[in-house]
Amino acid sequence: MRTQPQLSFLIMQKPTGYDLPKGHIELGETELDCAIRELYEETGIEAAQLHLDKNFRFTITYQKYFDNEVIDKTLVIFLGWLKQDVNIILSEHDSYTWVEWNPPHTIQQKAIDPLLQQLEQYLDENGLER
Repeated sequence: MRTQPQLSFLIMQKPTGYDLPKGHIELGETELDCAIRELYEETGIEAAQLHLDKNFRFTITYQKYFDNEVIDKTLVIFLGWLKQDVNIILSEHDSYTWVEWNPPHTIQQKAIDPLLQQLEQYLDENGLER
């Protein structure tokens, strides 16, 4: 998320819809290590450019088809606040957009909308909306 020029969050765009920076944990990585690595690989945002809020953690499990079978996929998302303006460098998505924080948001039912609902509650409870 960023606070300037207004409170907003980053969404990645693919031809089929919206997405978040995410990926698979590599051997020896923690969930947070993976999240930071994937964010950098997909956006160019470095860990030093973020203030990580270690109290927010969103988790959702859903089913996905992989090699002709149904598997459970668990998605874990952390909250990072940009310390400064950044230049987004795309590697896996067609484009991106900064969406102004103005809940409720209806973007993508499977994962993004539930994430934003939990984030809204977290920000309200902790007085963090800026």
